[in-house]
Amino acid sequence: MSLSSRSARLRKWFNRRGWIKITIATPYIWLALFFLLPFIIVMAMSFATRTPTAPPFSFGGDHPVMNTDHYARLFSDDLYIRAYLNSIGNATLATLMCLMIGYPMALGLTRVSRSWRNVLLMLVILPFWTSFLLRVYAWMGLMGTNSWFNKLLTGAYNWIVPSDMALRYIPMMNTGFAVVLVTVYSYLPFMILPLYANLEKLDISLNEAAMDLGSKPFQVFRDVTLPLSVPGIIAGSLLVFIPASGELIIPSLVGSSSRPMIGRVISDEFASARDWPMASAVAVALLLLLVVPLMIYTYYDGKAHEKAQKEAT
Repeated sequence: MSLSSRSARLRKWFNRRGWIKITIATPYIWLALFFLLPFIIVMAMSFATRTPTAPPFSFGGDHPVMNTDHYARLFSDDLYIRAYLNSIGNATLATLMCLMIGYPMALGLTRVSRSWRNVLLMLVILPFWTSFLLRVYAWMGLMGTNSWFNKLLTGAYNWIVPSDMALRYIPMMNTGFAVVLVTVYSYLPFMILPLYANLEKLDISLNEAAMDLGSKPFQVFRDVTLPLSVPGIIAGSLLVFIPASGELIIPSLVGSSSRPMIGRVISDEFASARDWPMASAVAVALLLLLVVPLMIYTYYDGKAHEKAQKEAT
């Protein structure tokens, strides 16, 4: 086959199906290169053995196939158990607080005029224009013992409680409260934006019809708005809960070493302890802990949608 005929066939393929196939294949190639391949490397490393070499792991020796001791330590070492529980607990609390704060804000965004809506949406995403690390440092200054924020809260607390229970300052830094507070501040936009995208699509005439039939505003919200906004709630909760579970910067800067979170444990295992296989095992277990329930939910949710479509037809 001549070069000109090959070029003609190639141009013909691009003109018909080539660009469509390339467009469809691009995200899959991206996921394979930057998610699947690194995950396979980390998983393989989790079955290696720690060595004093560079890199600090190897395969073979006493465990010629794979070393599962690291996964056994996850269930026997108190450090990892407490880290997982602290991470899941803090992430759950932060997600619930983001939902409680973000839902009214997202609902309010759908009720204002279009001009004000654009301004308020810009204010929601405005924190992203500033460095994440800089914002955490700002909260460290606010929660310091001599900051105006701490003095304001201390004054309010001392005004409420009896004089014998008065405090010089409220200890906020290096506590679980500080981790949850900064996490809520950092991830609140990730809750507001999916909720707004969902609530903005709802048909307002459904609320009007319910009120015409005698429902009170709270009943309209409970029976109409809230059920229809469940997809937005789930999307926002996942966008907050998953990164908050593996957060590293926030617990490292404002958290306490007595209440370790799993992101900091992984970092310490890689950097300080130089135990790459153990760190990889912790990371793989965290990923499975977050992804497997999501996959199960997606599977059953898809089954429920298929069942509802069959019943509708």
